[in-house]
Amino acid sequence: MDAEVGIIGLGTMGSMTAWQLAKNRVTVLGFEKFGIGNDRTAAGGESRLFRTAYMEGPEYVPLLKEAKVLWRDLEQESQNSLLTLNGGLMIGEEDSAEIKVIKESIEEFQLEHEILDKEAARKRYPQFKLYDNDVVILDKNAGFIRPELAVVSAAYQAKKYGAELKPYSSVEQIIPDDDGVEIITSGRTFKVKKVVVTTGAWSFKLLPELKDKLIPKRLLLTWFAPKNLDLVLPNKLPIFARLRGDFRLTGAPTLDGTMVKASYTKDPLTIDDPDLLYRDVYPEEIEKLTESVKRLLPVLYPDPVRATPYMDAYTPDNHAMLGALSNLKNVFIASGFSGHGFKLAPTIGKIISELIIHGKTNYDVSHLDPNRFSNIQLQ
Repeated sequence: MDAEVGIIGLGTMGSMTAWQLAKNRVTVLGFEKFGIGNDRTAAGGESRLFRTAYMEGPEYVPLLKEAKVLWRDLEQESQNSLLTLNGGLMIGEEDSAEIKVIKESIEEFQLEHEILDKEAARKRYPQFKLYDNDVVILDKNAGFIRPELAVVSAAYQAKKYGAELKPYSSVEQIIPDDDGVEIITSGRTFKVKKVVVTTGAWSFKLLPELKDKLIPKRLLLTWFAPKNLDLVLPNKLPIFARLRGDFRLTGAPTLDGTMVKASYTKDPLTIDDPDLLYRDVYPEEIEKLTESVKRLLPVLYPDPVRATPYMDAYTPDNHAMLGALSNLKNVFIASGFSGHGFKLAPTIGKIISELIIHGKTNYDVSHLDPNRFSNIQLQ
């Protein structure tokens, strides 16, 4: 055996899994098609949002609370500042499904928050256009993460704990059997006891049986110039999710306070081949985005001054696939986070490490069971 565990893909989830496994004295062999901390995955864009009042479901809140602790652990170990908690505004129509779920999360887990009346909200946060039926909720344990630095920090902590990482090493195939898994690269074949597939938008290439369940989609991240710099400083503008009808804007102030990153996160475009991602901008991607900025964030000039596409793998129900694949021996997966996984990453790494080391985890991740799709036929 070349290692106890092989990790294929050292981006968001792979780097965190390597860190957690190596920290627990598991021998790790990690493969990355590009460089450590590269911008080809779902980890680029200078910031990722951290929220605890979670519109995607209250079942995520315990994972997010643990993630906050683990982000601080990684900061302490790496001596890098990764998570800034400047609050999070959730603004949407009172009867919307997202606002209802956010309130459920707050109530069930007694999350620290503030519900602002319209007059107070307009005075405190003049950056946003508010309507009479809007609800304004401030999540006090929200903020932004530095994604590239986070991935690099986790990967290099894994190396310090003994992990062997192989950047610019493309895995062509995995062959599992009763004794372990063969990992075939362009130059060599390796043998490990278990494999974790954390290749995001590329996952279906290694696991073609999952092609219809792990769908690569294009996420366009965009940055806007402010009309008043003073209103977009991180201490004046929290991270936000601005929901209104068909519009869904999420974003954050840039770290230097000169722009606002605001992206339209509904209905991302499906892509056929992640290796052929179009790196420019489609006009139809910008149309809804500029219209939503005009209507909902009038303190910004509505044309983006910068736009960068990224990718993630989406599942049919927008919940990830996390755990062991029941009909594929010794293969684990952490993929399909559907555009909302980065904030959870250190917890995901911990859960995979627990599943590998102990055969179980203390966290309820039944909603992420990779075998829940009954029509998956694994060979």
